[in-house]
Amino acid sequence: MCALGMRIGFLIQYILRSLIKYIIMSTPQDLSFLEKQDEKIYDAIRGEEQRERDGLELIPSENYVSKAVQEAMGSVFTNKYSEGYPGKRYYGGQEFTDAVERLAQSRAKELFNCKFANVQPLSGAPANVATYFALLEPGDTILGMDLSHGGHLTHGHPVTYITKIFNFVRYGMKDTTTGEIDYEEMREVAKKENPKIILAGYSAYSREVDYAKISEIAREVGALAIMDAAHIAGLIAGGVHKNPFDYGFDVILTTTHKTLRGPRGGMILTHSDSEIAKKINKSVFPGFQGGPHEHQIAAKAVAFGEALRPEFKDYTAQIIKNAKAMEEVFATNDIRMLGGGTSNHLILADVTSLGINGHDAQELLDEVGITLNKNTIADDPNPPMRPSGIRFGTPALTTRGFNEEDCARTAELMIEALKNKDSESVKEKVRKDVRELADAHPIPDSFV
Repeated sequence: MCALGMRIGFLIQYILRSLIKYIIMSTPQDLSFLEKQDEKIYDAIRGEEQRERDGLELIPSENYVSKAVQEAMGSVFTNKYSEGYPGKRYYGGQEFTDAVERLAQSRAKELFNCKFANVQPLSGAPANVATYFALLEPGDTILGMDLSHGGHLTHGHPVTYITKIFNFVRYGMKDTTTGEIDYEEMREVAKKENPKIILAGYSAYSREVDYAKISEIAREVGALAIMDAAHIAGLIAGGVHKNPFDYGFDVILTTTHKTLRGPRGGMILTHSDSEIAKKINKSVFPGFQGGPHEHQIAAKAVAFGEALRPEFKDYTAQIIKNAKAMEEVFATNDIRMLGGGTSNHLILADVTSLGINGHDAQELLDEVGITLNKNTIADDPNPPMRPSGIRFGTPALTTRGFNEEDCARTAELMIEALKNKDSESVKEKVRKDVRELADAHPIPDSFV
């Protein structure tokens, strides 16, 4: 009887601990003033909270931030103008803005092992464009990855205005089945076009990059080697991916969200060249932006502090393990993956073998509570708004505490829904299973 009582006691303690953990990890944001003043915006925010809580977020460029980051983002720093840089502002009252921005700079430099950090860019695209203006003259050439092979809009897609100012030329993958970049093509194009910048970094590329080879080619033609690490910055900071600065790169451009798990924003890092850093600072302000958003910079500083903790290394390692678990499920089901799989946080899959295009797959999976995005694939025969592929990743799931088994199960649910796209009963079952996975892994309030 005593032993039974002890077991019951332990069971009650376990249930209470689990309940307390769930309550703590699901604390809604205090919106009491907003609720009274603007019901429509309040309802939209609460709706988004529920959507994120009840579904599974697989867009590889999205993540969850801590409550500490949210608090900094919504702080009184949103009231303050601070044009200029710490110690050199155009307005008074800068004691605390200077302190916040210096902290963000120092933490960023420590994370990425560099001497200079500009934390003022409002997002990734402004950081990229400000860097182009800092280091180039109109008409200069940039060599970057073809968008259809995984590059980014700001790397020279014809729809962007920046292509009216600079000349963009491209390289691609040598073999889409392995993801190997064609470095010989890169060298040949570089020798022919004489670019001032060779740009690495991608938005839909799932393999690691040979930084040493890119740096070597850049030096051969007198170009700067620049990495757009927006997607994998967290993996670099966590030490599970190589740091381009260790292989001769001059500049790293990045967002501060995605795998870095901070607020939406941008950042420009310079390895050691003070003249490059000065040009970048002048380009960001006053050349391209006005007053920095110090509430955003405060949130960046908090996120960088989180990324400097030992737990962040474990988190980034788990991101890759989880992506590999999803890769295995897709491979078992004979679904083609660009690059043959993944070495980072994302997978780009061709879903046409399932009798569906990327657009319809995205909408179908939205119905069952799984969020990802349609995406073009290399040499895609389909139009951009109805492409052949879907892009998905594991940063947000990993933040929720998903392990390899959970991510494999998520992949199975995705494929089950896609294979049975016309079955309402299957979709209802998948929707229920998705909700159970979400409920078992509440979004945490804190990462420390």
